[in-house]
Amino acid sequence: MSSARSGTVALTGWTNVGKSTLLNRLVGAKIAAVAGAAQTTRHRITGVLHLEGRGQIAFVDTPGWHRPRHRMNRRMVELTRSTLGGVDCVAWLIDASRGLGSGDREVAETLRRLESPKVAVLNKIDLVSRKSKLLPMMQEIAGWSTFAEIVPICAATGDGCDDLVEVLLAQLPAGPPLYDREFLTDQSQRQRVSELVREQLVRHTREELPHATAVVIDGWNESDSEVTRITATVLVDRDSQKKIVIGSQGSVLKKVGSAARVEIERLLGSRVFLELWVKVRQDWREDEHTLREIGLS
Repeated sequence: MSSARSGTVALTGWTNVGKSTLLNRLVGAKIAAVAGAAQTTRHRITGVLHLEGRGQIAFVDTPGWHRPRHRMNRRMVELTRSTLGGVDCVAWLIDASRGLGSGDREVAETLRRLESPKVAVLNKIDLVSRKSKLLPMMQEIAGWSTFAEIVPICAATGDGCDDLVEVLLAQLPAGPPLYDREFLTDQSQRQRVSELVREQLVRHTREELPHATAVVIDGWNESDSEVTRITATVLVDRDSQKKIVIGSQGSVLKKVGSAARVEIERLLGSRVFLELWVKVRQDWREDEHTLREIGLS
């Protein structure tokens, strides 16, 4: 009888604790945007880790918990809540360098009511100057009796991630794989390209408008065997934001396009011609049509 285990593990936590970095690290591929800014992840993203002969873990990255101000943000939090009720295990991430904040405790209280097993993950331990600072945090979490294990890691370097995989695998039910061996993610190439462009937008404009942009893929042409031609529109709320995204003489948009093109070529394995346009759509974060367009219906 096989001892293999397989199941789903949700990655959750307050915003900007490193969930997407961890997902990419665990599956060995960049399938989620990482920009070092809060609320970068807007969708539910599944990435699968295949453990030969031992099982399979389907990690589900979720939007970070936050206090929503727009319809889009409310939709993101609702998506996270609905995801947690349908997985086999929950990995709760904390930014260990910041310590436990009120937001972290709010999330922990929500998780306490879930029946599925839960694991606390203390991320960014490389930024903790003295490891003895981790002890009070771990003692407080252990005192809640909510989490089966507490695992310190650094998703950026991979430190502790192998131990985390073993802990999570042990929480999953015995059973056959949920996905074929070749399956990596549920994200289409168009979705991944859109996120790669938005990642660079956040990186280059995070101080001025970290959350006010969206990317819609308008055109995708592979008729030329040597180059893939992609056209995308960047949505912003106001004319002033459009000026920021474009930059002086188009400098910012050029940097965004160049950096995104490198990542897209790595993803597609071909040369890419990327054309970006910027369009003002006032209050798009409240607009149902736009939310459907970017996959948040």
